[in-house]
Amino acid sequence: SPPPGASPGALSPFDRRLKRKQKNWAALQAEPAKCDYLREEVRGTGGATSRSGPPRTFPLALDVGSGRGYIAQHLTKETVEKLIQVDVAENALKNAVETEIPTVRVVADEEFLPFKEDTFDLVVSSLSLHWVNDLPKAFKEIHHVLKPDGVFIGAMFGGDTLYELRCSLQLAELEREGGFSPHVSPFTAVADLGHLLARAGFNTLTVDTDEIQVNYPGLFEVMEDLQGKYILCMGESNCSWNRKPLLHRETMLAAAAIYR
Repeated sequence: SPPPGASPGALSPFDRRLKRKQKNWAALQAEPAKCDYLREEVRGTGGATSRSGPPRTFPLALDVGSGRGYIAQHLTKETVEKLIQVDVAENALKNAVETEIPTVRVVADEEFLPFKEDTFDLVVSSLSLHWVNDLPKAFKEIHHVLKPDGVFIGAMFGGDTLYELRCSLQLAELEREGGFSPHVSPFTAVADLGHLLARAGFNTLTVDTDEIQVNYPGLFEVMEDLQGKYILCMGESNCSWNRKPLLHRETMLAAAAIYR
């Protein structure tokens, strides 16, 4: 919940309790493979040896926001000897995919990692950190639990994600209703990530941007796909405090025209 005395959305843009419920519900849905293509696009997040210099073995690794264990499927015992998976949703951890790596699963929030300083040789995170309320704090938490020569590799949705959908909805709502509220959750600008990581204490930084383009006939197909794949399979529903639950039919039709 928001800090005492602060209005929802002022300092905490996301309702973390709602996000936990969404992820727990999503973890119980059938056919998770429907959204695997997006997970596969970012599977390189787990390729720790490819971006951390010469090949090395990490005795103890942490997967922050692990979900069902998407990264673990692409790791080997030669790369990681032991893995700890952390997620805010217990159902995701209960339904995690088993791998050859000895694994311990812990229910915890990404912003409050329950581990001692200098614990892990490697920390990875894939498509989870865009939901935290305090990203600088989350980065500091990760830096805190990493050993001095440790490696952090992460992937998250950047600021231009779903740009066309966001703009279409905002313009249509302004035109038809005289104002707008966010229907697509806010994402961190890529240009800010390097600065945030440096402030958290990281050095030797590399920030890459990969654009994944998926084409749709129109706005309604986009929203159907988002609901069917990302909300059901990944728990990616909007959980902003100031989200608006419904859009008027006329606004939706106007947004669809703008999107085309």
